[in-house]
Amino acid sequence: MKKIRTRFAPSPTGYMHVGNFRTALYAFLFAKQNKGDFILRIEDTDKKRQIENGVEKLIKIINWAGFEYSEGVFWEEGKLVQKGDFGPYIQSERLKIYQDYAQKLVEKGLAYHCFCSAERLEKMRQVQKAEKLPPMYDRKCLQLSPEEVKKRIAAGEKYVIRQKMRTEGATEFVDLIRQKVVIKNNQLDDQILMKSDGFPTYNFANVIDDHLMAITHVFRGEEYVSSTPKYIQLYENFNWEVPCFVHLPLLLNTDRSKLSKRQGDVAVEDYIAKGYLREAIINFVALLGWNPGGGNNQEIFSLEELVKNFQLEKVHKSGAIFDLKKLDWLNGQYIKRKSPQELLELSRGFLQEFCQKNNWPEKEELFLKIVSVEKERMKKIADILENLAIYFHLPEYTKEILFWKGMDIKAVKNNLVKAEEILEELEETASLEEITKKILLASGENRGELLWPMRVALSGKEKSPSPFELIWALGKKESLRRIKRALEKLEENK
Repeated sequence: MKKIRTRFAPSPTGYMHVGNFRTALYAFLFAKQNKGDFILRIEDTDKKRQIENGVEKLIKIINWAGFEYSEGVFWEEGKLVQKGDFGPYIQSERLKIYQDYAQKLVEKGLAYHCFCSAERLEKMRQVQKAEKLPPMYDRKCLQLSPEEVKKRIAAGEKYVIRQKMRTEGATEFVDLIRQKVVIKNNQLDDQILMKSDGFPTYNFANVIDDHLMAITHVFRGEEYVSSTPKYIQLYENFNWEVPCFVHLPLLLNTDRSKLSKRQGDVAVEDYIAKGYLREAIINFVALLGWNPGGGNNQEIFSLEELVKNFQLEKVHKSGAIFDLKKLDWLNGQYIKRKSPQELLELSRGFLQEFCQKNNWPEKEELFLKIVSVEKERMKKIADILENLAIYFHLPEYTKEILFWKGMDIKAVKNNLVKAEEILEELEETASLEEITKKILLASGENRGELLWPMRVALSGKEKSPSPFELIWALGKKESLRRIKRALEKLEENK
């Protein structure tokens, strides 16, 4: 049995789209599950879309995700390194290969030179649009004689090389998600294989590379289903074995429109910056179009569990909804599983930046208590900022928010005095459990009358962590200072 080989072949355009990330994830899972090879190839022939250091950024995300690969392009010791027996793995270093194969097709009469100007092509498309015809090249240059072609090339005219499509009949293939797919060949345009700058198009280069690199399973988005007959004809033109195709469902917004940057973040880097965890992002993306099925309601999967459980047969054909609420929930679950020290390390950047911005001291012990208190409420790491200020500075507030339902000023004052007495009796090193037990015991039946003004006095807010958590994090001395400030507020402007 032939060894399974999959590849991820991104363009270095500056960010990792979540759709591309899912393609990489599924290709990685399938290869690992079948003890095959997962390869990283760089498709950099579209120079207009590239950015500086784009390749390094892509590799960084792949490494961050833990998608281990043994072949392709690596970033080691500050430079790009290529490893494997099928290189080069960067398309711009393979131009001679594409040019030679394009020439072979021309010699076979399966491709031809096209000298049509951009203006002529645009005029042709406008006419087709007006006549409600599909936008397709009219094959004007297919009629040129070999002598005419040589003459025009010698004269320095710019040209592209087009694939001469077979337009009769239909192309039938089996997609491992969609099963049998049939597309009529008269719908196929004579696609460009080589551009006028000597670079190949994606549609040509990926076929050449996939064959020469012995790729057995090609993972890509659903939008490429209609182009697959063109690829198949190329494989057949060279008498090459056609690989298995896996076209993944579209990613959709909640309104079922195609996921786009206009409606929110689409780059993995954006979610990392907001404090979504690696485990949560991978878990969430894996569930965009796949679930284990068979009565298995498991939703939390480690990467190792995904390798074990992933099945192409369970990938849906219909589009997958990108539900941010689901990502938030998953991320919250992973945050809850972190130890306080782990969560502190993940939050440290946010904490340090916040303290530096406000000129507040960085206290390791306080940081550790803050993440311990906040972890149950956090959906993403950036949420640590929501209540952060109250641990360093008591905000200004009006005394009216100290009042619990129906309480008068005397009752509020009495309960704050009781809170003060409780705090005075606490040991400086009291645990959260001890603090909670002591306050609840003292609160009696009408807990809200003690807990509400106590919490507001400690936080200066109507919504905040519990008074037990605040006392534990702030410490006895600061907590007493804040209670005293609340009592002073009750005396103001009587």
